[in-house]
Amino acid sequence: METLLQSISGLSTANEAEAAAVAAAIAAHIRDQELAVAAAATEESWDEKRWAFSGRLTSITGGSNARVPLSAPTDPWTASGRRDRF
Repeated sequence: METLLQSISGLSTANEAEAAAVAAAIAAHIRDQELAVAAAATEESWDEKRWAFSGRLTSITGGSNARVPLSAPTDPWTASGRRDRF
């Protein structure tokens, strides 16, 4: 953080309030990025569910195993509406 603050031009001439405002803005930005990373880690994915969903599609259609793409919607109702594409 110290090297980041040193690399910002004009910060050396900032008064105490301006320097505090810059530091607060940087801290808020870093915190927002940490929250985004945490949210991405908890996002719902098909990792465990898409194979079960594929099995359900096969059982109701009587066909061969459907391949559910990773890009398929994770919402079951939306995904089932697109079953003809799998």
